[in-house]
Amino acid sequence: MPANCAAAAHPTVSTDTAAWEAELTLGFSQRGDKTALVKRQHRGPLTVQRPFYPEGEVCHVYLLHPPGGVVAGDRLTINASAEPSAHALITTPAAGKFYRSGGGKAQQTVNLTVADNASLEWLPQETIVYQGARLNSSMNIDLAERGRFIGWELLALGRPAAGEGFENGSANLNWRISRAGRLLYLERLRLDAAAFQARWGLFGHSACGTLFAYPATALQLAAVQALIGEEPNRGVTLIEGLLICRGLDRRADLLKGFFERVWGLVRGDVVGKEVCAPRIWAT
Repeated sequence: MPANCAAAAHPTVSTDTAAWEAELTLGFSQRGDKTALVKRQHRGPLTVQRPFYPEGEVCHVYLLHPPGGVVAGDRLTINASAEPSAHALITTPAAGKFYRSGGGKAQQTVNLTVADNASLEWLPQETIVYQGARLNSSMNIDLAERGRFIGWELLALGRPAAGEGFENGSANLNWRISRAGRLLYLERLRLDAAAFQARWGLFGHSACGTLFAYPATALQLAAVQALIGEEPNRGVTLIEGLLICRGLDRRADLLKGFFERVWGLVRGDVVGKEVCAPRIWAT
């Protein structure tokens, strides 16, 4: 759901006393002519719906967090692995929500492992970080030498539709991507009230995001550059075969639409499939 639609609901203030700790482990393996979800273990309020196959052999799964939001003290851990030749796409049925905190932090850790000749796509809907929330997010991507990956992270800070910015709170975002055991990319980003307002930061934009695709070439870089054209607050670069695309916007749904177009441009070359949007995105 777009951040501006969710903004009508007032977020719950966390008392930091009823924290959830949840962990989900998924394993994907090629079975015959399709990828199967062969491992599904969960602890706490974190699970998935049954697999869907809207494009034949590719396994689509939707992550579910029944409490509907994350408060201070909650710790969510998601582990997913794609075995050789498997192809899985992971998304969410709605925006994630991190509510304002009384002082503690909420932690989300995602560990993805992609074997040779496997493809894994991590395409969750946006994460809404309410004013006063304190989020630590870590993404760890471990690619085999011939592993393929497309993933994005979309954040909506505050409640722009309600005139609320991000005058307090913080979001610490960490990405670590390795290939064949060697560190390929490391990023640590801290967003707080100063970064939200500053020209060197978000400059008041409530939505920000990053898309990664590997392996990519100068052809995909040129295609995304052409898509961006003269549009402001968009950028793309290529580092050792890793395509990195960034964007800022006033609305998270507009930024997600841009990332969907980038995904449509690069997916065929990166994972060998034409774009097939998960059905849940249309609901």
